[in-house]
Amino acid sequence: MPRSVNNVASRARRKKVLKKAKGFWGRGSNVWTVAKNKVEKGMQYAYRDRKAKKREFRKLWIQRINAGAREYGLSYSQFMGALKSAGIDLNRKVLADLAMNQPDAFKAVIDKVK
Repeated sequence: MPRSVNNVASRARRKKVLKKAKGFWGRGSNVWTVAKNKVEKGMQYAYRDRKAKKREFRKLWIQRINAGAREYGLSYSQFMGALKSAGIDLNRKVLADLAMNQPDAFKAVIDKVK
């Protein structure tokens, strides 16, 4: 019995990986074995960094809120504690946006919690 190969499917698999490797440097974009490894590693980074992105944005929001609150003599933790005790339900994303782009609205929130 002759050996059976499915050249159509295997070629399609290779083309799919090489398409994802488009724009990679050097042999990473056109040599199958190198491209396959680079694409796999890139997918690992993408998976990891989808999680890390959420942490990075939260850190950024906290820094912006802290900078905005310190202009009015409060630290970040004091401000967030006062916000919670005042019963104001604004998340960090909204507070950071207020502190950056609408300082008068942020000052109104600060005055409310003081």
